[in-house]
Amino acid sequence: MSEEIFDVIRKKYVALTPEEKVRQHIISVLINDRNIPHSLIAVEAQIKVGKLIKRFDILVYDRQLNPWMIIECKKEDISLSPEILNQAIRYNQTINAPYLLITNGKDFFCFKQDNLTSQLKPQEEFPVFPSKTS
Repeated sequence: MSEEIFDVIRKKYVALTPEEKVRQHIISVLINDRNIPHSLIAVEAQIKVGKLIKRFDILVYDRQLNPWMIIECKKEDISLSPEILNQAIRYNQTINAPYLLITNGKDFFCFKQDNLTSQLKPQEEFPVFPSKTS
C-alpha cells in the first residue's frame, strides 16, 4: 500500500508521490506563512490549453476571485528549467494570472507577467498577497 497524505484543499487523501510532497509543502507555506485562505487555493484542476486538457498544480485566487498566481511544482530532484517555466506560461495563457511560480520544493522562481506586453519580470521575493481592501 502506498503512503498517503491528507490534502486540505481537495479534502481527501492523495498518494504521497515526490511531486505531491512538494505540492503539499507549498500549500502549507501559502496557508501558514502567507496567510492565504484555503478557499482561494485550487489544486490540480483541469484547464484547456489549446486543444489539450491539462491540470495545473496550484492556482491562487485574489480576494475578488481573479487568478492571482499559478504554481507549477516538480519533485525535488528535478532542476528548474526554461521548459518548466514554459509549461507554466502555456497554462497561464488560459488562466491569465499576474504571477507565475515554479518550484521543486528547494528552489523557486517567481515572475510577474506584464498585462500589456506579456513579458515576465523576475521577482526577488514571493509577492505580497492582496489585502482585504485591495
